[in-house]
Amino acid sequence: MPAGSSERGRHAIARVGDISFLNCAPVRWGLADSGAAHQLESLSAAPEQLAAELLAGRLDISPVSLVRYLKHADELLLLPGLAIGSDGPVRSCHLVSRLPLKELDGKAVALSNTSRTTVLLVRMLLEDAVGIRPDYLAHHQDLEAMSGAADAAVLIGDDALRLNSTRPAGLTLHDTGAMWRSWTGLPMVFAVWAVRREFAAAHPDRVRAVHSALLDAVLRARGHPDAVAAAANRASATERAGRLGEQVLADYYHALDYSFGERQFASVREFARRAAARGEVPADVEPRCVPDLFPEPRPEPGLEPCPDPDLGPDSEPGRDSAPSSPHLSTFGGQL
Repeated sequence: MPAGSSERGRHAIARVGDISFLNCAPVRWGLADSGAAHQLESLSAAPEQLAAELLAGRLDISPVSLVRYLKHADELLLLPGLAIGSDGPVRSCHLVSRLPLKELDGKAVALSNTSRTTVLLVRMLLEDAVGIRPDYLAHHQDLEAMSGAADAAVLIGDDALRLNSTRPAGLTLHDTGAMWRSWTGLPMVFAVWAVRREFAAAHPDRVRAVHSALLDAVLRARGHPDAVAAAANRASATERAGRLGEQVLADYYHALDYSFGERQFASVREFARRAAARGEVPADVEPRCVPDLFPEPRPEPGLEPCPDPDLGPDSEPGRDSAPSSPHLSTFGGQL
């Protein structure tokens, strides 16, 4: 946990994860702007570490990669209305190649060990959409080293985002969000916010409070895109690769989609179906949300994007509905 978090932890609503990439900068900005950040004990880390901490019980609520959630849906519940994705280009999850995609058949493709969802998505796209069978090799995320070992590489996060403005000569960027949208007609969900089932059952009021704070954070950030881009610009200056331009960041946050509605849920089911066919996630996985967290009005029966789970007779959550919240759409778009 961050320095000083032990004192805050004694009074914190929950232990909450934060993806250390710039894709979560709007959420961080919104939580700080509202003051909610001071009520949370937070851990900022890469998606894989956050998932490990959540599953070990050292975090209560956290964004996690979609694949990690699907593998552990029996232990976790989704927070409705919240995700990290895109309805088209995402700008930070790339397949970088020196060859046309069709020519990668039988060639080496280096897969980043930073997150699992984009890696599996690229395998689906190359094998099922393009119709080729590359040779994959796991690799730490470093474009120069990956390019020396393979003809193409999967990069995510801030390293991938930087390639939009500083693209190395001879390499083509293939945006995986755009590729998924073109292939399926659906938005791509890369990460979701999840809570441990036992925490949701024991502390429904705390889950509602964190959920409300996160929704509010996204809404606040959407209302102040210039301030968010400026804050992210300052934060990026501490990275080894140097500062990212505010316009690059503004374009990025306009592309990102933090919502989780019916189309996103349909995309999660489609991704889960394809992942299950490969044996990557359980065949019977059914995404479930924490009950009583839907923005009002609730969807009509049969259209509910994330069914309530059965938490059992001894763990009934509170019956009071969460405060009404607007349905969130693409960051930077219109309400």
